[in-house]
Amino acid sequence: MTNTQVTLIQIDNYGPWTTTPEPRREVDLQALQSRIYADVSQLVGNREGYAFFGRFDNMVTVTNGLDTTAHQLIQESLGNRYPVTASMSVAVSPSPAEALGTASDRLQAAGSAQDSERQEVLRGETIPEAERTETDLQIAHFDVDDVTGKYTDQLNEFDTFIRIEEGYAELMRYMRNAHDSVAFFVGGDNIIAVCSDMDERDYHDAVAHVKDAVGVELRVGVGRARTPQAAGMDAKHALEDCREDDYIVELDW
Repeated sequence: MTNTQVTLIQIDNYGPWTTTPEPRREVDLQALQSRIYADVSQLVGNREGYAFFGRFDNMVTVTNGLDTTAHQLIQESLGNRYPVTASMSVAVSPSPAEALGTASDRLQAAGSAQDSERQEVLRGETIPEAERTETDLQIAHFDVDDVTGKYTDQLNEFDTFIRIEEGYAELMRYMRNAHDSVAFFVGGDNIIAVCSDMDERDYHDAVAHVKDAVGVELRVGVGRARTPQAAGMDAKHALEDCREDDYIVELDW
């Protein structure tokens, strides 16, 4: 059984800040958001976690192995580097989607995202070290089959982007609705999904669904491990095996 620890990171009072004392230039806001995400990715990644940019003002991180002190240190680091602060909410569940839902509820209960009084809230629980196992996380790494030959070298870049986004959106919906899992676009043609306890047939069904719905063909490698990055690296190796052996699904366990 999987047991995923999810941390929702939300920039405090970000909407009003972007227009106070007057609207700030969008290019500056985009640069700020990307830098915050890059730091979150590194700060979480240095502790064997994964960070996904989401909507940038809201970032979803998988944090198995990070305790409350580690979360506080990340908050402190962000507060020292940027003119905005971040609140965090942590939740644990066999279902990644359920964990993210619980984390969202807890943060909403602490105050609105546009509440100037809410600063650096930290809510929720982490998995006790004694309860962690080597199979807590199941990470799937999807990519588009032959994206260069089918799209990049054939289509206008914007049309290629549309095709990749169509595949991502359909996979994201399917994984959420069918398996209580959460999937995130991570650049290029790559999608990483944090999964519930799925088997090989489930992954074949997901790939078939996306192909039938939007015509985008995927491959996927899947890993299981104690930490997000270990499971993710196993998934990447499994995906390479998929390409080499011309498989659609490869499980690395």
